[in-house]
Amino acid sequence: MTSVKGKAPNRRTVKARETRTRMLDAARQLFVERGYGATTLADVAEAAGVAVQTIYFTFGNKRSLFKEMVDVTIAGDDEPVATMDRDWFQAGLDAPTAEGHLRTHVAGSARVLDRVAPIVQMVEQAAGTDPEIAGLWPDTNPRYTVQSTAARSLMAKPGARPDVSAADAADVLYAVLSPELYLLFVRDRGWSPERFEAWAASTLEPQLIAA
Repeated sequence: MTSVKGKAPNRRTVKARETRTRMLDAARQLFVERGYGATTLADVAEAAGVAVQTIYFTFGNKRSLFKEMVDVTIAGDDEPVATMDRDWFQAGLDAPTAEGHLRTHVAGSARVLDRVAPIVQMVEQAAGTDPEIAGLWPDTNPRYTVQSTAARSLMAKPGARPDVSAADAADVLYAVLSPELYLLFVRDRGWSPERFEAWAASTLEPQLIAA
């Protein structure tokens, strides 16, 4: 955690942040293991070693806790920075060539998939039991928004295939860099995350990069 004006954060602030992280970790584990509907805030409080009132005070309700858990899992931390403002995504946009952009984008996406893929099914099930869950994220398909933004930038750079449109490139990125495919290879077939990343890059290159 960064300090403000060179001053170290006080002990109370550090402890509060550690407690928040502990509650989010407990929520993630229980939501994945039991499902959203079957997990109570009392369950999360017990697993995190805090009072139920602490969860209410910090997150407000179960739905807000769930959203925070998902957002933090996607981002990898609790900093209020959107995916497309993250360093790894911006580094891809700043790459001077299509090939460099693709490699950077695949590497960053693979790290996100390693965190996010295990919770995708749980999020879908939660939306099925609580209709208001879907409304927590105004963008109906944020993952496609990320991939289409990357595709528009990538396909406008030197080295991109001239016969592939940005729309088609977005579809290809969306399919190959999907949580479903990641789980198929890494969870079901026992691939390492590194092997998946290398495979994704080598699969996407001939689709999007000129020979």
